[in-house]
Amino acid sequence: MILDAQIKSQLEQYLQLLEGDVLLQVSAGSDKISTDMVDLVEELSAMSPRIQMERTELERTPSFSVTRPGEEIGITFAGIPLGHEFTSLVLALLQVSGRAPKADPKTMDQIKNLEGSYHFESYISLSCQNCPEVVQSLNLMSVLNPNITHTMIDGAAFKEEVESKDIMAVPTVFLNGESFASGRMSLEELLAKLGSAPDASEFEGKEPFDVLVVGGGPAGASAAIYAARKGIRTGIVAERFGGQVMDTLSIENFVSVKHTEGPKFAASLEEHVKEYDIELMNLQRAKRLEKKELFELELENGAVVKGKTVILSTGARWRNIGVPGEEEFKNKGVAYCPHCDGPLFAGKDVAVIGGGNSGVEAAIDLAGITNHVTVLEYNAELKADSVLQDRLKSLPNVTVLTNARTQEITGTDKVNGLSYIDLQTGEEKHVELSGVFVQIGLVPNTDWLGDFVERTAHGEIVIDQRGATNMPGVFAAGDCTNIPYKQIIISMGSGATASLSAFDHLIRSDIPVLV
Repeated sequence: MILDAQIKSQLEQYLQLLEGDVLLQVSAGSDKISTDMVDLVEELSAMSPRIQMERTELERTPSFSVTRPGEEIGITFAGIPLGHEFTSLVLALLQVSGRAPKADPKTMDQIKNLEGSYHFESYISLSCQNCPEVVQSLNLMSVLNPNITHTMIDGAAFKEEVESKDIMAVPTVFLNGESFASGRMSLEELLAKLGSAPDASEFEGKEPFDVLVVGGGPAGASAAIYAARKGIRTGIVAERFGGQVMDTLSIENFVSVKHTEGPKFAASLEEHVKEYDIELMNLQRAKRLEKKELFELELENGAVVKGKTVILSTGARWRNIGVPGEEEFKNKGVAYCPHCDGPLFAGKDVAVIGGGNSGVEAAIDLAGITNHVTVLEYNAELKADSVLQDRLKSLPNVTVLTNARTQEITGTDKVNGLSYIDLQTGEEKHVELSGVFVQIGLVPNTDWLGDFVERTAHGEIVIDQRGATNMPGVFAAGDCTNIPYKQIIISMGSGATASLSAFDHLIRSDIPVLV
């Protein structure tokens, strides 16, 4: 039995929603993964009279396709879609059966109107929290457009194929046999990469917003909701709604929610935002902000969006080390997410750069997967909490190097090692490695602002206790500001503060409010 009793109980409820017959075509051998896959498919077919199973030969073994009897729908799972991908399997069953997907009608029309043939292959790991969105998006595209096919490939089940293609980060997507994209991508982002994205003409004639929020993470979502609740015209411009929280595996410190995962949390944020009259302009990168009669925000696509007040909540991103080899070997051995990419380095030697909580947590996680982990910390001591350090020290396959300044990440077509300076002796040393995980903190996404508002030497926007910047009418919130603690709950609170302050600014100014 592959599915435990609790999962089967939940699954039975979903399978009652099937609207038509589904055929699972299984290509299996005699290996353990094939045996488990057959067991899974047999369990599924036994749970619903609408699910049929048949043996066949597919491009990869072990794998199984999800289709309708007598039809060809291009969804294939190469590997067993459990773990984070179990939801992808359930959605595929429902959508192939004819149940309408929960997607924006305009987005679905974009998919249906794509011309040409698209054969997607996504390489994933079952422990990756970023992979399901890509898998589910490509599956949906395959359901809606007969010219699109998608195969999800579990890297752990097809190690030789992964290594032959030098895939060292997940999710990695190939299109028609060529490398297409890597990293977390929404359905809208995938369509944009295919050339189906909003251009500047779609923003022409937009009325100015009373509150224009730049950034769609927890701070931005909170700010927009608080503004919309005041009944004023509110808009969000976001490069990626959800922000960095989308890359967070586990959230256990958001008060009143014992545990959740970043993507699930971000989905709840978006659902809440859409409960209000808020215009969400997603996948739009801010380029420049200036003050004329109103504030004018120029986007990368050339469009200009206007606001009477602006709330900057652009968040932060992973900080780069800035050494030779880092940029060259990104996704070729240089990684930033141990939960996502760790399984690709099973049995190999890796390094973690950074001795804070994130770095030590990453090292502990990787120690259970890889052959050996080397932790490099620039200072004389690790900065992580003592409980984490104690756990790290108990692991037999971890080496900690303090007073170590990373000098270069080396390699040819992929990472083969790391050079560092021993700050006590001045000696340069080299460690042979297959992967390097960078965990040295965050940098605010504020470079595009220039001198428009005051920023600290680290690029953080300077705000007062009301969230106001030194530019009247411009407020800021969250990880892009100089608030001392970068936490989701604090960002959301600062978003609310900035929004209330923006509303107060509006009612005290002589600019008419749009209601």
